Amino acid sequence: MSWITNLRPRLQFFKKKEAPDNLWTKCRGCDQMVFQRDLRENQYVCPNCNFHERVGPAERFEQLFDGDAGGKFVRLPVPMVADDPLKFKDQKPYPARIKAARAKTGEMEAFALARGLIGGTDTIVGVQNFAYMGGSMGMGVGAAFLAGAREALAQGLPYVVCTASGGARMQEGLFSLMQMPRATVAIEELNEAGLPYIVILTDPTTGGVTASYAMLGDIQIAEPGALIGLAGQRVIEQTIREKLPEGFQRAEFLYDHGMLDKVVHRHELAPTLGRLLGMMMAARAGGRQKAA
Repeated sequence: MSWITNLRPRLQFFKKKEAPDNLWTKCRGCDQMVFQRDLRENQYVCPNCNFHERVGPAERFEQLFDGDAGGKFVRLPVPMVADDPLKFKDQKPYPARIKAARAKTGEMEAFALARGLIGGTDTIVGVQNFAYMGGSMGMGVGAAFLAGAREALAQGLPYVVCTASGGARMQEGLFSLMQMPRATVAIEELNEAGLPYIVILTDPTTGGVTASYAMLGDIQIAEPGALIGLAGQRVIEQTIREKLPEGFQRAEFLYDHGMLDKVVHRHELAPTLGRLLGMMMAARAGGRQKAA
């Protein structure tokens, strides 16, 4: 019997502690590892390079609405539509993609709605979720956008929309493209009612969303560094056979060329919106009093 055999009864073996795999995240801006809790407390803005990470509806609502550490708001129901109008199938059936997206995000569609106070102004907010099939615009997104606009009209409230999308949802073909004129008509109804419609363009906002409701706001705000455009830069370069400028289709470039009203850091987004909404709704009330 060896000495290690004699020692074994006195040895205590412990199971290796398993550390959670989501404690750290790699910043897409500077490639540095950032502690997940620090990133969350900084509103998902990298503390090293100021890169704005993409966030979903839950985080966006908490950041925008008034309230202590989390915001006070009420989620609004999103209309249900046909899941697979064209019986589309590519590498997998379209319903399977929808099921996976719902399981991944916990959302029924790529557009979520809520109502609450922003700077003391009662507001309807719609948030597009890039994590849900790239925020693609299908019938569900169109129906949700319209539901938010109709609620704003019915209650006489401003409508704020945060866009994040790769464009139209190819699995729905023409049905997807029809959401562009539907949203445009809803925005025109808000304009006729004198209700503010403000767009916050986040990374990325492209395709049919850019060609419709993303660029029709009374005020256009973007987060720093957000990619905003219709077609991709490579497609444009190949079409016009020219090299595009540095930073083309980024928020700062668009602001410098007059396509945006303001580029606002995420930390300043809620107070900026609060001031704008307060002024716009006060101006609307003043106009109605004069008309009366």
